[in-house]
Amino acid sequence: MQPIDWAVLPLYLIGITALGAWTARRVKSSGDFFMPRRFGKAMMVTFAFGTGTSSDQAVTVASKTLTNGLSAIWWQWLWLPATPFYWLIAPVMRRLRAITTADVYELRYDRSVGVLFAVVGVASLMAKIGLLLEGVGAMVDACTGGAVSATLAIMVVTALFVTYGMAGGLGAAIVTDFVQGLMTVLFSFLLLPFVLQATGGLEGVKATIAAHNPQMLSLVVPGKIDAFFVVMFSLQALVGIVAYPFIMGVCGAGRTELDGRVGFMCGNILKRVCTAAWSLTALGAVAWYLQSGVTLTDVTPDHLYGNIAREFLPDVLPGLLGVFLACLLASIMSSCDAIMISSAALFTENVYKPVVPRRSERHYIQVGRVSSLVVVTCGVLFAFWTPDVVEALNFWFKISPTIGIAFWIGLLWRGATPLGAWAGTLGAIAGWFAASRGATAQWLAQFEAAREWHVVSGSGDALQVNDPWVILTYMVAGVAACVAVSLVTPRTPAERLQRFYDLTRTPVTPDEEIAEPCTLPPGVAPAERRMLLTWGGLEVPMPSATSWLGFSAGWVMVAALIGGFLWIVR
Repeated sequence: MQPIDWAVLPLYLIGITALGAWTARRVKSSGDFFMPRRFGKAMMVTFAFGTGTSSDQAVTVASKTLTNGLSAIWWQWLWLPATPFYWLIAPVMRRLRAITTADVYELRYDRSVGVLFAVVGVASLMAKIGLLLEGVGAMVDACTGGAVSATLAIMVVTALFVTYGMAGGLGAAIVTDFVQGLMTVLFSFLLLPFVLQATGGLEGVKATIAAHNPQMLSLVVPGKIDAFFVVMFSLQALVGIVAYPFIMGVCGAGRTELDGRVGFMCGNILKRVCTAAWSLTALGAVAWYLQSGVTLTDVTPDHLYGNIAREFLPDVLPGLLGVFLACLLASIMSSCDAIMISSAALFTENVYKPVVPRRSERHYIQVGRVSSLVVVTCGVLFAFWTPDVVEALNFWFKISPTIGIAFWIGLLWRGATPLGAWAGTLGAIAGWFAASRGATAQWLAQFEAAREWHVVSGSGDALQVNDPWVILTYMVAGVAACVAVSLVTPRTPAERLQRFYDLTRTPVTPDEEIAEPCTLPPGVAPAERRMLLTWGGLEVPMPSATSWLGFSAGWVMVAALIGGFLWIVR
């Protein structure tokens, strides 16, 4: 770190904090703080991109690339097959006209399920904040060669995004994410040309890796990251995406349904492009280490990306490492701010307000600010507790899908009941717990088929059930429990159920005013919708032309991205 690098950081940190705090002047109500519905397509794209993209993900991809090679890209591309569905999910979330996703669970089922979602959602967000901070700590520590410790980096970043987030709410997150999203793109591509230049270009990288371990150039690794891994993790991502509490803001803060659709899908496609850049940079870093005679086992996986930045950028241009660090911090803060506000909204709107009703808007805003601080504090503690970024990511992956099962079944089947939602969530958690036990792995290891089908791996005390099979176990357990219990327990009252489906079918009108969450505006009649499937209480509507076109375009972009990446690396 040179003096000019140290000078760049305060300029960014002070500037972005001031920008976020400046938006506080528009916060007049709890709705302004938690769910401002005033942003257009460009802001929604950068918001979706910034909220879903952070440097901890580059750390994860680089960490796994060190051991697995190119197939490590699936640790972030696992959402790629789910991305076209975002075009269909976004208008549903917007039409529900909710402040939090817990509002939706409460409407579809009852208040107890809304509180259940709030508890699971806040726990998920605490873990996510911890994951993000763990990633930024590892990256900054590596980039600065220990001059800035992981602990100091975590504390500084936390103090800044808490400051402007508590002041301006979700609006501050969206405005700052516009700047921070652009900086995250720069962060993603900044290192790549210099690493490739030092290793003989992509051909030199591939030749070096092939001489060391040809399997590292494959997008799949049998028994580790193979087709089954990709399918199960992608299914987990699709089931869980609706239950990530911050997704309601990503889909609902736009002025129109189309703003949410474009922002949600295109912002995430942009993220997948950046993921390809992280993967190629990390592969180039591995080749550079091999060409330098460094033994890969001597490299700390979580520090790979940061180490390379420290090795290359200071020699390219003074101050460039400072710019890289500023972009790195931007990628973290753009995620943490929105996540913090989402958690505060869950607690304030769905736990506190029902218990302490009829208070002033100012009072609820203050409660939201205090609960933001509490959630972030717990996230910081999680960051210090978790052993590494990949382990934290794998833990977070599985939290939201456990209750996401109830969302999907409740959306597509009228027969889902409140007790069914509880059973589905608890059944999924129980399945996850059982499949993750060492005793389960020991029992399965007795069967030859378990090894042949890669159900278990390792040996001795390290024997474990592989993650794709853990996902399959808890998904099946959750769905089975939800359906079985729903068939024998009282249904959601017909009036509440009809209100839920009326909301999902009724398009958002321009500049509509929402008096209460999950209600149609005064004077707006429920829309009629042609149905594709209604047998057995199913609720599958006929997609509109806009839905078909956008969904198809999403798959074209997915195919182009995978095909383009394969063409580059092969």
